[in-house]
Amino acid sequence: MFFVLSKVFWALASPFSLSLILLAAALVLLAAGWRRTAAGAVGGAFLILALAGWTTLGALLMHPLEDRFVRPPTLAGPVTGIVVLGGGLEGGVNRVRGGYELNSAGDRFVEAAALARRHPDARVLVTGGTSALLLEGEGDAATAPRLLAALGVARERLLLDNAARNTHENAVNAHRLADPAPGETWLLVTSAFHMPRAVGVFRAQGFAVVPWPTDYRTSGAECIGPAEDNALDSLENTSLAIREWIGLVAYRLTGRTRTLLPAPREAPDDAANSPHLLTNGERREQAKNLK
Repeated sequence: MFFVLSKVFWALASPFSLSLILLAAALVLLAAGWRRTAAGAVGGAFLILALAGWTTLGALLMHPLEDRFVRPPTLAGPVTGIVVLGGGLEGGVNRVRGGYELNSAGDRFVEAAALARRHPDARVLVTGGTSALLLEGEGDAATAPRLLAALGVARERLLLDNAARNTHENAVNAHRLADPAPGETWLLVTSAFHMPRAVGVFRAQGFAVVPWPTDYRTSGAECIGPAEDNALDSLENTSLAIREWIGLVAYRLTGRTRTLLPAPREAPDDAANSPHLLTNGERREQAKNLK
């Protein structure tokens, strides 16, 4: 039920959808003779699209999410496994054409393949099935073996979960498949803006992971003002950021995470073993020491 409700809610609540709803409402109001109210609805629709597509609103909403976790400069001990969350493959296209077409989040799989080559003894766990509510598609975990094999990752290294439809199910199924032991190091690869929610869910499942963010959508240097990207990309960033913030709130309210915005370092009472989660200040200090 949560999965269905979340999909229906976002289908109506995204900035583009809200604009269309307001424009449709304006037509009805105009037909009913409520001209001023109709004009207000049109103005609201334009304001939403203008803010989302022509300003840096999306980037500014992204910054706290993308900056929350950073890759550690060093890892303590060998890497046991690499968990990559689905969402980076075009399931509808791949189901029909049998390839491995990437979408805008495809960096997740590129980074996972690079890590797999860097850590040849690590298992690679791909979790992600079909997340669309109506459209049919091939789950990322079904497509991933073709892509990763083409990138030089042997099939016998893979652990595959093609059933997960959202981040919570990713964490539950990944924990079951990996069955991590104390002291093991598992890297978590997902989009930087999605990392806070992903880490929060994995922690709630008792799966200590090392965040390895990728797929950055901003430079981190954007300021308040006109968009520094094209309007469509800015609209996408705004939509992604709003959805992620709503997801953080929803996951906290439903008990899927312990905190609204997980901290870089896990609290001692949240887990017994999370030695790799560093604050930004600690990461910078380590980077200085390595120079």
